[in-house]
Amino acid sequence: MIKKTIIYIIITIVLLYLVACSNTGLKRYSAEFLFLFDTTTQIVGYSTSEEEFSDYVNFIHKELEEYHQLYDIYNEYDGINNVKTINDNAGISPVKVDKRIIDLLLFAKKAYQDTDGKVNIALGSVLSIWHEYRTKGVDDPENAKLPPLELLEKANSHTDIDNVIIDKLNSTVYLSDSEMSLDLGAIAKGYAVEQVSKAVEKKGLTSGLIIVGGNVRAIGYKGEDNEFWNIGIRNPDMQSDEGDLYRMNIAGMSIVSSGDYLRYYTVEGKKYHHIIDPDTLYPSEYYRSVTVICEDSGIADVLSTALYNMPIDQGKKLVESREGVEALWVYNDGEQEYSSGFFDYVSASLE
Repeated sequence: MIKKTIIYIIITIVLLYLVACSNTGLKRYSAEFLFLFDTTTQIVGYSTSEEEFSDYVNFIHKELEEYHQLYDIYNEYDGINNVKTINDNAGISPVKVDKRIIDLLLFAKKAYQDTDGKVNIALGSVLSIWHEYRTKGVDDPENAKLPPLELLEKANSHTDIDNVIIDKLNSTVYLSDSEMSLDLGAIAKGYAVEQVSKAVEKKGLTSGLIIVGGNVRAIGYKGEDNEFWNIGIRNPDMQSDEGDLYRMNIAGMSIVSSGDYLRYYTVEGKKYHHIIDPDTLYPSEYYRSVTVICEDSGIADVLSTALYNMPIDQGKKLVESREGVEALWVYNDGEQEYSSGFFDYVSASLE
């Protein structure tokens, strides 16, 4: 999410009839819209008609828009108490919120425990400093600067996740530290994609892809012939002629990548990306990218950030301890590490 007023207009929804894939008349369609979660959303699906697919697209857009507004930390919306409302009332009073915010915050607290604090939604006071310096650095590259460590350390004294007080019975959230703030950047998009995917499945979609930025969630198989969806893992070396490192075969699963190649700024010739290590308070330098494959998009989003902030031994231990999770690590020099079952999903060809 970026700090600006966002007008929610579907810039373009392009429905393309591509091919009939079975005797039942299922056809492949695709759609695209902008802005939600500050990225492009693409939807691919197999349906009996353009009208039916349009209904699914409109449903997905509406659901994603609601999650976007609820989890926004920069903008206010009429009649909605969102995460910005919670931050604005830090140290003042509890805020009554939608259950979808309560559910996400409970999920985030568990993620904090499961990753030994490597994913902390209460790190907002630190991340907001980096956001400010990064924005200024992008706008004025010649005068780009790093935030002073002393400033980051002071902000870090207001990042105790235990100060996020959740009252499930009354559906309220209270930040007991007046100088703390929440930032859901490492978790909200994947979590929302997972919830929307489950909802549209219940509505009847049996074969589809929801792609929100770097988050890919497959619903069922491709078409009706039990074909896998073939999804590329982006090469973090943007100068390379090889756009994808691997093509992955998945069905009913998620692929999420975190990397240093999209959101960054440059200070004295060195790039500083947006994934901040909660231990050093500076951008993590272990890898160029980390990709996670698992069923749940929310968990994949959490793990891709957590693994990015962990040395390889710790990261592999975490992955191997979780059933149904695989990962790829790409080092700064291009070397790679894999979890034990990663190649079970790799397509035989990059074509």
